[in-house]
Amino acid sequence: MILTNLETVPGKNIIEHYGLVQGSTIRAKHIGKDILAFFKNIVGGELTAYTELLQESRKEAVKRMEEEATQKGANAVVNIRFATSSIAQGAAELFAYGTAVKVE
Repeated sequence: MILTNLETVPGKNIIEHYGLVQGSTIRAKHIGKDILAFFKNIVGGELTAYTELLQESRKEAVKRMEEEATQKGANAVVNIRFATSSIAQGAAELFAYGTAVKVE
């Protein structure tokens, strides 16, 4: 599966268009990690627990989007975008979406 944030795949022709595909995941913060992040915020630096949480969330959302594209018969997803939204206190959704296509 070819995944790109471009509108086309360079060197390939889009021969089929399958429409929008998406994947999402909702993750909640861990209270222990919140406490550590609070102290890290005081002294400064990267909040690695949150970085890891977002990386895992992106991977899961992309995987789900890719699975939907495969079910539709696509071999590529173009124009991929990401969005986030707050769902509840301490929980957020990471949403990946793009256009499923077949290229050759």
